[in-house]
Amino acid sequence: MSKKIINTGILSFGMSGTLFHAPFLNEHPGFQLTAVVERRKKIAAKAYPNITSYDSVDDLIADKDIELVVVNTPNYTHFEFALKALRAKKHVLVEKPFCVSSAEAKELFAEAKRVDRSILPYQNRRYDSDFLSVKSVLESGKLGSLVEAHMRYDRYRHHIGPKIAKETPVPGSGLMYDLAPHLLDATFALFGYPLQWSKYTGQFRPNTQVDDYVHLHLVYPKGVQVFLTMSMLVVQPQAAFVLNGTKGTFVKQRTDIQEEQLLAGMSPGNPLFGIEGADRNGVLTTISENGERHTEEIESAKSSYINLFEDVYSSIIEGVPYPITEKDIIKQIEILEG
Repeated sequence: MSKKIINTGILSFGMSGTLFHAPFLNEHPGFQLTAVVERRKKIAAKAYPNITSYDSVDDLIADKDIELVVVNTPNYTHFEFALKALRAKKHVLVEKPFCVSSAEAKELFAEAKRVDRSILPYQNRRYDSDFLSVKSVLESGKLGSLVEAHMRYDRYRHHIGPKIAKETPVPGSGLMYDLAPHLLDATFALFGYPLQWSKYTGQFRPNTQVDDYVHLHLVYPKGVQVFLTMSMLVVQPQAAFVLNGTKGTFVKQRTDIQEEQLLAGMSPGNPLFGIEGADRNGVLTTISENGERHTEEIESAKSSYINLFEDVYSSIIEGVPYPITEKDIIKQIEILEG
């Protein structure tokens, strides 16, 4: 019995379309990359000769052969385009942030149930080596009982970027909606939902119109503290993950090995894809019962976003529960907008 193929269209062919979606849809045997929206430059056919390039989102959504629509357009358009796709009886995969408000998110999930289609959040950072390494150390129990966790996204961009959707005060702009969804999703996956939380934002770049600094403090049962920090003005990036427990500390740097390899032209099918160098290993330091300190490097887990698309496929075709739930998304957006 042949494998069911999902004909798929991508609503934008910028960086996310060319790097984070098209190569994996092309590689996965369960998907057929059918169409893309290209408003100006028509370049997709150079890499994918059989692809249809539409001039508009409405034209792609109207294509009766397309079964899955990837919404990877500016943040403030996610709700409108996802709703259109659902009403056209398409399954939908939505990039972060899922949408701008929890009310919009609830409406999308309700519409998906009404038309009997799947709407799935695209949270690719759950499939990165750094996150997978942190998860494995936590599950090993070597840290003892967790006391606190620090997670960061550090960048240095003093200038104001050209993207209107990110740098002007339109719905869903700024660092809160750009990077906090990644860290909140990681937090929920590792620790569940917080008992309480607080949020701080700042505007530090000259002439900025949006937040370029965000700090979230989340409190968990037994007093466990989780700190999430995102900044556009960190010249020397700090460790992306620092976890302190009663028996040890784990430190892991931020790694985007898949993005680096994709930018260099490596295919997701390459055996070396998603493998970090030893210089990027995390460091686990533990204390034995007799007080002896032990330090070991934790080899980074092999990673691939193909596993995200496998989860999408299994959810749509086989009804397997998707790892990011409706409740995850509603809670995430409530924190973003709160």
